[in-house]
Amino acid sequence: MKRLRRSNNKVIAGVCAGVANYLNPEIDPVAVRVATVLLSFIIPVLPMVYLILALVIPSEENF
Repeated sequence: MKRLRRSNNKVIAGVCAGVANYLNPEIDPVAVRVATVLLSFIIPVLPMVYLILALVIPSEENF
């Protein structure tokens, strides 16, 4: 079963890299990071959601 985990390939908390790996391992984490930054200008709640995900999603290191 596929599970969402924060990646060890982190810039801030590894959330974007974890989402990229969860959606498709061939997706570049940089593309998800850029999309997150651009969408945060349109959806102002997105940075708060990112912080919540950073706290809630377990890290790959723990498993």
